[in-house]
Amino acid sequence: MDGYRNPGVYFEIPVTDMERAVRFYSQTFNFSFEREEFDGNQMAYFPFQEMLPGITGALAKGEIYKPTQVGILIYFHVENVIDTIEKALALGGKELYPATFHTDLGFAVAEIEDLEGNRIGLHQKL
Repeated sequence: MDGYRNPGVYFEIPVTDMERAVRFYSQTFNFSFEREEFDGNQMAYFPFQEMLPGITGALAKGEIYKPTQVGILIYFHVENVIDTIEKALALGGKELYPATFHTDLGFAVAEIEDLEGNRIGLHQKL
């Protein structure tokens, strides 16, 4: 195993309505997407810059993709957890875990449900 890499490299968030999902993520997080069909699935790729830390992924629609609140939980970096929750709620999302500030550890977290039914984590550095 390469000891110089973090283990995560890419993620896919299942969606059933690509237009609705792109609109939600664009308006909640200010993301822009590149779209294509890949192996018979609709993909909307999150932004990625090679030199920045972190990983990227896609919204994915296809027969094998089923939105869920159970299983893997992806956290998105946000500038302000509370503002992001408010944006998500205004668009029809739900708050699943309220903003919790861990000032001793230097971060805050929260969880929302997107319009597809996925649990999404929010992470803010303090």
